[in-house]
Amino acid sequence: MTGSLIVLTGASGSGKTTLAKAIQERYPEECEVMFFDSVGVPSPEEMKKWGGPDPGATWQRTTTLEWFRKLAPIRKTGRSVLFEGQMRLAFIHEALDVSEITAAHIVLVDCDDITRAERLSGERGQPSLATERMMNWAAYLRTEAMQAGYQILDTSQTKLEECVEYLHACLHSPD
Repeated sequence: MTGSLIVLTGASGSGKTTLAKAIQERYPEECEVMFFDSVGVPSPEEMKKWGGPDPGATWQRTTTLEWFRKLAPIRKTGRSVLFEGQMRLAFIHEALDVSEITAAHIVLVDCDDITRAERLSGERGQPSLATERMMNWAAYLRTEAMQAGYQILDTSQTKLEECVEYLHACLHSPD
């Protein structure tokens, strides 16, 4: 038996970590919750070492592939996994293929730019992330998700409890 895999992606401030922590707290017996950034995010100077025209993308792709290699054996035990992080959908697709994971619920966690800026500047205490670049990154991910037909979970106005219940239902539905 193979457990479900839910992959939450989205730009900073979208609510994906809050949702993942809520699932972890409320349903610890039902799934393993893993966080992309738990491996550590390189500083801008360290990121340059990854090379290429976009070292951040190179690092993100490589780290996404590594993560999915770790997720595959967990799923084979029958345990469900919820994995969250900022990842391009193209990297998630590649990682699924390389890891021979045949099914996953991929969900873009998103919010409007005003909500994102408020979260980053207020509760997160990271106003330096509330930039046009972050808003453009969020728009890029949103477009990518819409084009691929993935679920977009807009946390701008949706209550935390509703989002958590949606994700909990995904844990119990076929991938």
